Amino acid sequence: MVSKKIIEEWLSPPFDKETQDSVKALLKNREKLEDAFYKSLEFGTGGLRGIMGVGTNRINKYTLGKSTQGLSKFLKKKFPAEKIKVVVAFDCRNNSKVFAKIVADIFTANNIYCFLFNDLRPTPELSFAVRHLKCHCGVVLTASHNPSEYNGYKVYGRDGGQLVPPDDKTLINEIDESTYDEIQFEGNPNKLKFIDKELDDAYHQMVLKDAIIHDKDKSQLKIVFTSIHGTSITAIPQVLKKAGYKKVFIVKEQEKPDGDFPTVASPNPEEKEALNLAVKLADEKQADIVLGTDPDSDRLGVVIRDLNNNPYYLNGNQIMVVLTEYILSKKKLSGNQFIASTIVSTPMIEMIAKAYKIQYKSCLTGFKWIARLIEIHPELDFIAGGEESFGYLVGSGVRDKDAVSTSLLICELASELKLQGINIYDFLLKCFKKYGLFQERLLSITKKGKSGAENIKKLMQDFRDKTTSKIGGVNIKIIEDYKNSTRKNLKTKQKEEIYLPKSDVLIFSLEDGSRIALRPSGTEPKIKFYFSVNTYYDPKKSLKENQKGLDQKINLFIKDLID
Repeated sequence: MVSKKIIEEWLSPPFDKETQDSVKALLKNREKLEDAFYKSLEFGTGGLRGIMGVGTNRINKYTLGKSTQGLSKFLKKKFPAEKIKVVVAFDCRNNSKVFAKIVADIFTANNIYCFLFNDLRPTPELSFAVRHLKCHCGVVLTASHNPSEYNGYKVYGRDGGQLVPPDDKTLINEIDESTYDEIQFEGNPNKLKFIDKELDDAYHQMVLKDAIIHDKDKSQLKIVFTSIHGTSITAIPQVLKKAGYKKVFIVKEQEKPDGDFPTVASPNPEEKEALNLAVKLADEKQADIVLGTDPDSDRLGVVIRDLNNNPYYLNGNQIMVVLTEYILSKKKLSGNQFIASTIVSTPMIEMIAKAYKIQYKSCLTGFKWIARLIEIHPELDFIAGGEESFGYLVGSGVRDKDAVSTSLLICELASELKLQGINIYDFLLKCFKKYGLFQERLLSITKKGKSGAENIKKLMQDFRDKTTSKIGGVNIKIIEDYKNSTRKNLKTKQKEEIYLPKSDVLIFSLEDGSRIALRPSGTEPKIKFYFSVNTYYDPKKSLKENQKGLDQKINLFIKDLID
């Protein structure tokens, strides 16, 4: 039940008349009122994210203002107040530009010098800008790939990565202790500087340096690109042109930034439907590759041609596999390098690291943990890292997943292969022949609102309480509970401690090499099931024939766990 005191607070100053009127309107619908106020927005794997509107559980000028006021206090306690600098960026979403100016004004009102991008820019450019401008913090207004009614607020530390413990917890405490009447909305224009081209040029040069792999002819590769109405239109075509790619066809219907995302149900390149227009154009142009990004340009979807010249949609794990195999095959390796991935991504990445005799580091879900690995291992050279959710990074100039550099890198692979008379599909099959066939599948179950959040929590607890020793008829070998930091071997009964930060994740490793992971999403009202199965790849059979048995096994797991 929503507190009457909280509602009364939002019906009086410092909340403006427009906000008060919106709250009064919500009083007529108790269910919507409850959902808007039953909790305060929380920082998750992707920062602050939620539906736009009035209420403590919504993105609006006051929830963003309270967070920025708390962030200002956090920065002043951590750094000398007179030297603090921050940079603010925003994506194509509705209200992002307005929200970005509000955030910038609150910083300057708190006597913090702020760089603000003039117009929308990719999230990875914001990460780059933090380090390039020697800032203490960065903020980008974005809800990444969420539906159009969402917006959000990602916070980056001075290393260019999103905040991790203990800083994230300290910041949350500062925000919780801040009050709405503390928010200083009146900015100081003398503390604000607008930025654009000078940062673009520096960022593009960094991308070219890290992602150009060969100097062979690139002009014949046919590329179809779509920004899906997002920010990558400001960077990817420009970078590809600078790198020597001349045949880049842009999906005109999705070229203009638009927070309503009118041509798609979801602006998420993980969804095949979001790339329909791009694939159609690729068929018309007989393009070699399709590139599609999410609204803030950190995730990349890729479509290639199979052996029958039909479109083949690479999943996030496959993108990570081909890029990692490619870049390691081109690097001079000394063993003093490392690659990284997450605990729910394909085990193939660790196998690739072993094959090239470099270090592999695993971390929790969320690219901030890969960024943290880069920061805490300065003695090692970070080559690349990725996660199954279509995120990848090459080099350490950015400390977040970067669809701009990833787009260039995969075009480098595609163009070099084309000169050899083969393509990325052939290269993927070679990886399967070398490491074995791994098949992954993600199943997400949406549970919206307060009741949904409670249901997800109960589901996770139910799986923890289960005493079953088999899934789909296969014996469970190891159960890893990252919330309790325990790893239990069911056969030997031995227990070990997991030395990673606590997280609400369960992983079941089975005796046949299969792996099943469960976790609530940190950015959406979903519980996610990650399935990974593997077998020997038979080169005499087609990929589809090879995958048939693995798909059946995953279906059996799903039936046992969920149906």
